[in-house]
Amino acid sequence: MPTREASEPRWLTDDQLAAWRGFMKLLQRLPAALESQLQQDSKLSFIEYYVLAHLSDQPGRSLRMSELAVLANTELSRLSHLIGRLEKRGLVYREPDPENGRYTRAVLTDAGYAYLAEAAPGHVAQVLSLFVDVLAPDDLRALHRISQAVLTRIDGPG
Repeated sequence: MPTREASEPRWLTDDQLAAWRGFMKLLQRLPAALESQLQQDSKLSFIEYYVLAHLSDQPGRSLRMSELAVLANTELSRLSHLIGRLEKRGLVYREPDPENGRYTRAVLTDAGYAYLAEAAPGHVAQVLSLFVDVLAPDDLRALHRISQAVLTRIDGPG
């Protein structure tokens, strides 16, 4: 039976480590800064805003809960609790999926859409201020390409 020689682990170079640590710090601090603005101005959490925004982009402003959980990058049980909080505020409601009653759809109400429309300008201003305005157009394009490459590696081909 052939034996494999133990190979040395790969380590990050100083430049790679600096880039990685900077990126991880960005991943931690940017959502917190965006959440702070959303909470202060709109009484919405970061994920609540993005759930409402995803719903607003869908035909009929509704989506299966399972699909919304994927878009929001959260577990279905966590999303269900979040939707429950938004329902109490009159921003969304749930209904059986008309195409397949085994599924439940989250639906953005007219009041929810209006609330989101009121929250969006402040949030977009914060995104522009903290993120877009500090990057050159070439940097934004490079970041988009980098993001797509890493997501393709994570998600796999197809």
